[in-house]
Amino acid sequence: MTARDVRIGVGMTGSFCTFDAIFSALKSLREEGADLRFVLSHSVQQISCRFTTPQDVKNRIAALSGHAIITTIEAAEPIGPNNLLDLFLIAPCTGNTLAKLANGITDSPVLMAAKAHLRNENSLVIFLATNDALGANLQNIASLLNRKNIFFVPFCQDEPQKKPHSLVSKTAYLLPALDAAIQKKQLQPVMC
Repeated sequence: MTARDVRIGVGMTGSFCTFDAIFSALKSLREEGADLRFVLSHSVQQISCRFTTPQDVKNRIAALSGHAIITTIEAAEPIGPNNLLDLFLIAPCTGNTLAKLANGITDSPVLMAAKAHLRNENSLVIFLATNDALGANLQNIASLLNRKNIFFVPFCQDEPQKKPHSLVSKTAYLLPALDAAIQKKQLQPVMC
């Protein structure tokens, strides 16, 4: 993919252990010339943990984007009517966000941004990171795999002996998945 001038929205939700790898991939996209705009879930805006703090996330975003961070549902809604993005990436996408997306719930800035973006028939890419993917969320993955304009970064089990229901997308496939999605294709195989 040539990312030059591609407008990519990045919705970040609370699977904080994946942030370092995701930011590294996003830095590569930015260096290729992608125009990155960030949308943060309430959890990312409020929770400090062993992996990061809200201020650290904002500092890392400032290094990648010249746009204001979208932090409210109201600020996310114009993404659709104004056709602000070519692609929207939810990275990471928690099980909670996945379930709400599959069931049409828009109670966070990231979910509103996804809904607003999809109304334009543009591609939405999901970077999955959830401990219940092969449990309660399996039906939501199946539902979203079957929806028009929704694509996944290929994923595999994350520590299957300790966490048998966990799936995480692989950052090595993030850029190829975005390239495929802009062409309205699902990168295969979806499970690695």
